[in-house]
Amino acid sequence: MNAKDAAREQFDSRRERLIALSRRIHAHPELGFEEENAVAWLGDELAGTGFDVQRGIAGMPTAFSARAGSGPLHVAFCAEYDALPGIGHACGHNLIAASTLGAAFAAAKVADEVGLTVTVLGTPAEENGGGKVLLLRNGAFRGVHAAMMVHPAPLDLAEPPTLAWSQFDIHYTGKEAHASAFPELGVNAADAITVAQTAIGLLRQHLGSGDRVHGIVTCGGAAPNVVPAHTAARYMVRARTSGELEEVRGKVLRCFEAGAVATGAKLEIRPTCEDYAEVRHDRDIALLYRKNAEALGRFFPDPGVRFERAAGSTDMGNVSQALPAIHPTIGIASAPAVNHQPEFAAHCVKPAAEQALVDGAVALAWTAIDLALDAGQRSRLLENSSWK
Repeated sequence: MNAKDAAREQFDSRRERLIALSRRIHAHPELGFEEENAVAWLGDELAGTGFDVQRGIAGMPTAFSARAGSGPLHVAFCAEYDALPGIGHACGHNLIAASTLGAAFAAAKVADEVGLTVTVLGTPAEENGGGKVLLLRNGAFRGVHAAMMVHPAPLDLAEPPTLAWSQFDIHYTGKEAHASAFPELGVNAADAITVAQTAIGLLRQHLGSGDRVHGIVTCGGAAPNVVPAHTAARYMVRARTSGELEEVRGKVLRCFEAGAVATGAKLEIRPTCEDYAEVRHDRDIALLYRKNAEALGRFFPDPGVRFERAAGSTDMGNVSQALPAIHPTIGIASAPAVNHQPEFAAHCVKPAAEQALVDGAVALAWTAIDLALDAGQRSRLLENSSWK
């Protein structure tokens, strides 16, 4: 039996357990840095199959590392498992977690035979918090030659577009006053947000096609008969590259400054986490993944205009700037439902999604095996010490 067949057989032996694990995570959504159940379940599955599991790494209780094999080529599979507020697993991280474990189980079966070391990195808070950025900074990817994961979406894309991303909280402080009797004595912090949002609306005509600005008001005041003295908002700014992000963010921040100038309120800006970089897909690894996925019956359509501009952001982008990485999407037959809709969450436990779990896991494992067995790819990854 060749290595790929042996890996597939190993995956198949755990297929039903992995599907059940995906359903369990989906039924118990947890927000970023709070994924206690998911981490316990994932860690227990890995420990039960011979992986050396280290929990709570990099100072994050819901991050972990699990390793098997001792080959020279070190491949990391990244697991995500956080959910979204209010709409649960509407980005399919339950599927990511289970497919990552499946890929690791399959690749680990033949790791020593083909020359692999296999690591699963449990990466919390992808939706909001940047767990991979923190893991990268704290050395969790040290010694890794390539990192991989696969993300649910409406369709399969080997190299989906992504955007660099920055998130920050805005706080305005004004002065309370009776809104009817003495409004002239107040400084209206809610007006400051209104001015800023109006300015952002006008700014949109001067933004590039890949730029995005969006946010929510998290505090609009305390009572309608009191001039609001404290208001807050959380905003995201995106651009095609980290370099372009700096320019766009500067324009948006000036809109918030305009709100303070117009009303006299004081402005404070607080980043919520480190910026996400755009994903730099490793072309060679992406082509291998696509070939393996197509061998399993996956289809990679022309995305068309709609999906060419449909780009999100991920902290996997920061990883990809530091070492070779891929972040393909895998279709779950959800259209017209798309990521971050409740309807998409519902699709993430349907048969098409669970087939995507299977195909994604096997394709990732086969890609790791190809990298280990291809002398050219193996040398390319091993020889560049800047990735270690």
